Amino acid sequence: MKNLLSAVSIVLALSACETINNASETAVAKVNLIEKMNSPRNIIMVIADGMGPAYTTSYRYFNDDPLTEHIEDTVFDRLLVGSASTYPARISGLVTDSAAGATALATGFKTYNGAIALDVDKNSVETVLEFAKKQGKKTGVVVTSQINHATPASYLTHNENRKNYNEIADSYLDNGIKADVYLGGGWKYFLRDDRNLIDEFKASGFQYIDNYNLLNSLKANTPVIGLFADKGLPSALDDINSNRLSTMTQTAIKQLENDEGYFLLVEASQIDWAGHSNDIVTVMAEMSDLAKTMVYLEEYVKQNPDTLVVLTADHSTGGLTVGTNGKYEWHPEVLRTMKSSPESIANKLSKNKITKNILTELLNFNVTEKEVKQIKAAKVMAIEKSITYKRLNNKKNSKSKKPSMSNIIASSIKKIIDVRTNTGWTSDGHTAIDVPVHTLGKNSEVFKGKMDNTDIAKKIFLLLGKDNL
Repeated sequence: MKNLLSAVSIVLALSACETINNASETAVAKVNLIEKMNSPRNIIMVIADGMGPAYTTSYRYFNDDPLTEHIEDTVFDRLLVGSASTYPARISGLVTDSAAGATALATGFKTYNGAIALDVDKNSVETVLEFAKKQGKKTGVVVTSQINHATPASYLTHNENRKNYNEIADSYLDNGIKADVYLGGGWKYFLRDDRNLIDEFKASGFQYIDNYNLLNSLKANTPVIGLFADKGLPSALDDINSNRLSTMTQTAIKQLENDEGYFLLVEASQIDWAGHSNDIVTVMAEMSDLAKTMVYLEEYVKQNPDTLVVLTADHSTGGLTVGTNGKYEWHPEVLRTMKSSPESIANKLSKNKITKNILTELLNFNVTEKEVKQIKAAKVMAIEKSITYKRLNNKKNSKSKKPSMSNIIASSIKKIIDVRTNTGWTSDGHTAIDVPVHTLGKNSEVFKGKMDNTDIAKKIFLLLGKDNL
C-alpha cells in the first residue's frame, strides 16, 4: 500500500484542507506524506534572491528571438506553478530582508529582519537542510555570494544578526559540519589572521579548491569546500565563467549523488545585488545564468525522476518596471550587446580619458554625444566630491563616506541604459510584492497555487518525513 501512495492523493489532500485551517491542513498532509516511500529521494531548493515577477517577465523579452513573430517562453514560464507571499514577522512590518525571507523558506517560521534561522524570541529553529542531514541525506549549498551570506546561513546555522559574518563562518565548524558541499565566495571570512577555517575543514576530511578549473578534478565521495572570491563572486558579466552558477550546481550534484539522496540549496544571489544597484544589464546576465541552471535541472530530472526542484525568491528587489515614463515600450536589444557590467566599465573609465570611441567600445553600442557628455559630467562631479571630502575636517570626515568615482560613473551608465531600454525602478531596496514559485519533478504538484513562503518549508519538511510540525 505504501508504494501506491501517489502525488495526486497528496495534491487532493492538501487542496481539501486549505479551505479549513492550518491545523487541519497539517493533519491531513501528515497522513498522506508521512510515508517516505513516495517522497523524492533528492530535493533541490533554488532561491533566486530578489527575483520578483518583473524579473522573469523582462528575461522573457531579453531572451526572445527578435527574428520570430512569437515571443518564446522561457524555462521560468514552463515551470511556473504559483506564487508566495514574503512578509516577515509583524515586528518587522511587511517588507522582508534576505535573512528573514530565507529563514521562512528554510524553517517554516516567520521572524524579524536580520535573523538567521531564529524565531522572534531568538530561539533556534530547525532548517530543512539540518533535518535532511539527520535523515541520512547528503547536503550542500551553491551560491554566488559568500557562503556565509544571509541565505545560505539561514539553512546552515543560527545567529541573531546576519552581519555577524565571522561568527557565522565559525559556526559552520563549531556547531557541527552540516553540509558535504560548499561552493561560493568567502576567502575574507574563512582565511583570517585569527583563524584559518579552511585548514580546519581540511582536517575534517574536506578537499579545498579556489579555482573553477579545479571543479572537474574533485575526488568522488569526498566532501568539498570551494571558495572562488574574497566575498561574493564577480558578476556573471565580469566573471571568467559567465555560467558559474550552472557549473557549480552540476559539480555539487555529482558530488552529492548517493543511494540515500541529498538536499541541495542553490542561490542565484546576485540578482538581488543587481536589483539593489538598479542595474538592468547585470540583472539580465544573472537571470541568464539562473535560466541555464534551471534548463540543466530540467534535463537532470528527466534522467532522475525521483528528484524534486523548487525555485522561488525570498523577495523582490528594486521595484523593477518593464516600461516607464508613460511610454508603451521596452527595448532589451541594447542589453544583449553588452559584454561587461556598468561597474567594470566605470572602473576603466575612472582611470582613462573618456572619448566617444572608447565609450562605444566599452558599452558595445554606438553612443551619442549627449551620452558622452553625461559620463564626462559624472566624472567631473566625482572629482569635485572627492576634493570636498578631503577638505572636511577629521570630525566631519569620519561621518562621511568617501565618494567613489567608479560608483558615480557607473550610476550615470545605468541611467543611460534605463533611458535606452525604458526601464524603471522604484527603490534601491526590497519590496513587499509576492514572488513566483516554479517547480518540477517528483511531488512538485503540492506547491501549486498561492501560498506563503513558510508553506514551502513546511511541505518540504513533510516530504522529508517530519511528522511533528
